[in-house]
Amino acid sequence: MTPTRILLIDDHAMFRTGLRLVLEAGKPGAEIFEAASLDEATGSAPGNLDVVLLDIHLNGLNGLECIAPIQRKWPLVPILMLSSQDEPETVDTALSRGAAGFISKAETAERIVEAINLVLRGHFSGKFSGLSPEANRTSQRRLTPRQCEVLNLLHQGLSNKLIARQLELSDNTVRRHVQDILEYLHVSSRAEAVFAARNQGLIG
Repeated sequence: MTPTRILLIDDHAMFRTGLRLVLEAGKPGAEIFEAASLDEATGSAPGNLDVVLLDIHLNGLNGLECIAPIQRKWPLVPILMLSSQDEPETVDTALSRGAAGFISKAETAERIVEAINLVLRGHFSGKFSGLSPEANRTSQRRLTPRQCEVLNLLHQGLSNKLIARQLELSDNTVRRHVQDILEYLHVSSRAEAVFAARNQGLIG
């Protein structure tokens, strides 16, 4: 069986790393290609893809402006917008320009993988905000790409305030992510979280 080929276009390297971990766990055997911009994507990604995951905030053209040139380059490949900027008017604009669907970066790993599966099956057009009953029964909890990003910065020794500044998040949001990471790893401190994550292969 031909492996699923996924192109991820996002200018945050750590988010791409986190999402790659999510995709490798949720879609074993998938081939994942990464790019930080449209130019990088069109210059390095292969001609035969199955789905493009596209962020809105990019260097150069933003994600909404990238939809048309991506469709010219890969006319039969669905585009799934994956962004933290998920206001209704932004979602509507993305869909009206030809995106196959839209999902927030704040969604769980399971929901992101399920959205990709729906797009691949051609059954999804709109903003994805929930799992199917079947996926709810079979899915296992994983860290979200954003939590993986925060975990990488914890590993680098950054404080919540510095993490918030680097990821352009509020202190409260970062605090919540850290607490969720501690609960996921069944530990009570940041140092224990880093140690546990290293043992589980979540960070290098």
